[in-house]
This record gives sequence, C-alpha cells and structure tokens, in this order.
Amino acid sequence: MGGYIIAGIAIFVFLVIITRIKIVPQAQEYVIERLGSYYASWTTGIHFLVPFLDRVAKRISIKEQVVDFKPQPVITKDNVTMQIDTVVFFQVTDAKLYAYGVEKPMSAIENLTATTLRNIIGELELDATLTSRDFINTKITSKLDEATDRWGIKVNRVELKNILPPREIQDAMEKQMKAERERREKILQAEGEKKSAVLVAEGEKESQILRAQAEKEAQILKAQAEKEAMVLRADAAREQKILEATGEARAIELVQQALAESIVKLNEASPSEGVITLKSLEAFAKAADGKATKIIIPSEIQGIAGLASGLKTIVTDDQK
Repeated sequence: MGGYIIAGIAIFVFLVIITRIKIVPQAQEYVIERLGSYYASWTTGIHFLVPFLDRVAKRISIKEQVVDFKPQPVITKDNVTMQIDTVVFFQVTDAKLYAYGVEKPMSAIENLTATTLRNIIGELELDATLTSRDFINTKITSKLDEATDRWGIKVNRVELKNILPPREIQDAMEKQMKAERERREKILQAEGEKKSAVLVAEGEKESQILRAQAEKEAQILKAQAEKEAMVLRADAAREQKILEATGEARAIELVQQALAESIVKLNEASPSEGVITLKSLEAFAKAADGKATKIIIPSEIQGIAGLASGLKTIVTDDQK
C-alpha cells in the first residue's frame, strides 16, 4: 500500500513538473507573475514556471497587427458632418506596458483615434479634407504613436479608409464635377479649334512661301537657260565665222598655190613672148570683168589694151 502511495506521489510530481515547462513560440511574449506581481517577460524558447508561485498572466503577440475601426462622425471647419472610418497598423514593443498600461488596449486605441481624428478634421474645410488624406494620415499617426507609447504600443501607420460626406453634399459635388468636366471639355474643344486654325494658317503660309520659291527658282532657271542659249548661239556664230574665214583663207591659199604652180610650170616651159602677151590679155579680161573701178595696166600691154578698146568701140557703134 505504501508503494502505491509513493508511486502516485511520483506521478503527480512528474505531471506537475511537465505542466510547468512552457515553450514560448516565435513572435510572442509571455508576461509572468509571481505571487500576483509582475516577474518577467519571456521571449521565444523553453522556460520553467515555479509550481504554485508563478503563472502566465498574459500571452502577447509582438507581430504587427491591423485593426479596422467602424466609421466615426466628424465635423469639418465649415460645419459639414461626415463619416470617416480608419485602419490602424500597430505593434507591441513592450509586453509589460501593454499588459499593465491600459485596460482594453483596442478600445483605448479606437477612442483615441476618434478624438484625434475629430481634432484634425475640425481644423480643415470640406474640400481640404477630401484632398488631404496624406496630411491627415501623417498627423494622426504622429499623435497616436505619441499617445500610445506609454502603453508599449508602436503605431506604424493610420489610413483613412473611407470619407463619406452627406448625401446632399455628394449630389452637389457630383454636379460640380459634371460642370467642371463640361467646362474642361469646352476649353479643350476651343483649344483644339484654335490649334486647327493655327495649323491651317501655317499650312497656307508655308504653301504660299513654297509657291513663291518655286516661281523664283523657275524664273532663275529660265534666265539661266536663256543665258546659256545666247552663249551657245554666240559660240555657234563665232565658230561659223571662224570656219568661213578658215575656208576663205584656205581657198585663197589654194588659188595662190595653183597660181604659183602655173607660174612655175610656165617658167619651166620657157614660153615665147606671144604666149606671155596672150596670158596677159586673159588676166586683163578677168580683171575687167571684176567689180574694181580702177585698173592698172602694165606698160607692156598698154598698146594692146588700146587696140582692144578701139575694137570694142567700133563694134558697139555698128550695133547701134
């Protein structure tokens, strides 16, 4: 019987020891209390609780957490009430402060977000509220991070999820946007027509310039062609005259050459005085048939010339 009691006690002690061993998982911290007071914050690893003295007061996640709060009514500087819902990204940096700093940390963060948001929006008008999301996000993040630091919470980011103005404001904004779009459309249309007219005018201007340049170039080419034609005609006339003068000179040269050859042949033939006189008469006849107004008769044939003239006069009188 005593053996069973000892075995039971051993089993009980073993079970107590086994249940007192705690393994803290990754990204968590355990807040340990000893005799009701804070004792330690356990991080990842194996730990042992002293039986009947220590207990795990709170298991806290140190991962970044996201909390989506319901829409909060806020009033702008120009007295427009709108609904804004926010998303808060935060992380626990001190497990002890988080466990003992504030009761219901999520409710505290929600209320703090709502009050901070009302303060910020109350300084802005409606249009600024709708167009200043980044400014509002930055400012509310700074305010919340400063306020939650004593709770062991680090607010990394706050985003305005939706901004919902009243229905009548939305209708007015839609009408305003429609009017603005129509105005921009008219402006774009007018600018398009203006650019089109400018392009047409520039096209006509360039066309006139090109036509004037073409006419100018045509006149220049025509003048150059006429000049070249005149030069060619003058060159042709000059070459023709040169050829004619060359031909005449060649003809005279040939006549002189023939005459010289005839004289040489006469000299070689040793003509008699009668033959020379006859040749002189033939030459005189040819000279008389020419256009010359004066004829110089050598003294050797003057007598013969007088005789020929007398014969010509007698023949003429008989014909009359």
